[in-house]
Amino acid sequence: MTPGRSALLASAVVLLAACGSGNTSPSPPPPDNPNQMTISSSGVLTPKELTITAGSRVLFINNHSRSHQIASDPHPEHTDCPEINQVGLLAPGQRRETGNFVAVRTCGLHDHDEPDNANLKGRITIR
Repeated sequence: MTPGRSALLASAVVLLAACGSGNTSPSPPPPDNPNQMTISSSGVLTPKELTITAGSRVLFINNHSRSHQIASDPHPEHTDCPEINQVGLLAPGQRRETGNFVAVRTCGLHDHDEPDNANLKGRITIR
């Protein structure tokens, strides 16, 4: 082995030893967002109304067998609360958060593909 390779190998061994000396267990996943709205396996959004504090996000969970596109009211503009539009299309089993709600207000939401389906309409109140 050449002197340059020996020095490189020795450096790598020292570096690996230093890195491995700490706790090797993986860090726990972050806790779930307590502000949640879930589309059930029967295609019903629950809860229909949720109150959160300003600066919070809402986690949407799709437990239904088909995709849903979460959007802010009104349909089809989706302009009242753009934070909701960040959820977008949720495939079955997916979960995604809104943006941060910073303004105090009430936001209506719906499934863009079924805007008149009362089972998929909801409201988030920011205080």
